[in-house]
Amino acid sequence: QVQLVESGGGLVQAGGSLRLSCAASGRTSSSYGMGWFRQAPGKEREFVAAINWSGVRTYGADSVKGRFTISRDNAKNTVYLQMNSLKPEDTANYYCAADRALAIFTTAVPNYWGQGTQVTVSS
Repeated sequence: QVQLVESGGGLVQAGGSLRLSCAASGRTSSSYGMGWFRQAPGKEREFVAAINWSGVRTYGADSVKGRFTISRDNAKNTVYLQMNSLKPEDTANYYCAADRALAIFTTAVPNYWGQGTQVTVSS
């Protein structure tokens, strides 16, 4: 199994930056695809970005392309989401997720989830 713990959320003004971290633990965690979802008040959960086990393949939602970058450091079993040029509409609870198949992040529901970290962007 995989356990995921997010960190790095907080309050930031529009135009600012944050870097979210997701620490993974488990025997096979380094071979899993990893990604991020978010859910804002009154909105459905939406996909943000995902990365495969090697870090050479990534997906990103159109709403964050050019502003957010996903990366991973397998030596630390950690996935990052660098968020730049933040907007108030980016305000949401951000969840880290993991699964064997990268395609699941955009076609289904990943098997493993963290508890989330809150990102609030003020105007």
